Amino acid sequence: MAVCTFFGHRDCPETIRPRLRAVVVELIEQHGVDRFYAGQQGAFDAMARSVLRELAKVYHHISYTVVLERLPGPREKAVWDFSDSIFPEGLETVPPRFAISKSNDWMLKQADFVVTYITHNWGGAAQYAEKAHRQGKRVLNLAENCKF
Repeated sequence: MAVCTFFGHRDCPETIRPRLRAVVVELIEQHGVDRFYAGQQGAFDAMARSVLRELAKVYHHISYTVVLERLPGPREKAVWDFSDSIFPEGLETVPPRFAISKSNDWMLKQADFVVTYITHNWGGAAQYAEKAHRQGKRVLNLAENCKF
C-alpha cells in the first residue's frame, strides 16, 4: 500500500488530463498506490480530484480525500459536498496566511509519490515539488521539458 499526493500550479491546461490519468493508473497498477490526497486550490487540484473520482469507480480498492486548508464557511457548505474531504488536526490554530503551506506539509508527510504539474521554479507548487524531492519522495512532473 502506498500514498500519492498532488502539487501543481493554479492554472493548468485541460490537455494534461490524459497524461494525469495515465500516471495515476500506472501508480495504482504498477506501484500499489491505493490512497490519494488532493488539495482544493486551482485547476490542477480540481483536475486531480476529477480523475480520482472517475478512477475510484473502476478501481474499487482505491480511496481519495480532499485536504482542506481551512474549515468551510456557510456559503461553501451550501454549494459543495465535503463528504470526500478532511481537515487535518492542528490546522485549526494555523493563521490563514500559513494554512495552505501547513496542509501541503501534512499531505507531503503522508505521501510516497507526488504527482506535479510544474512549469516554472517559483511559487508554492514548485516549492513543494522541490521539498518532496529533497525528502526522497518519487516526484512525477506532468509538464514536459521541465525537471526539478
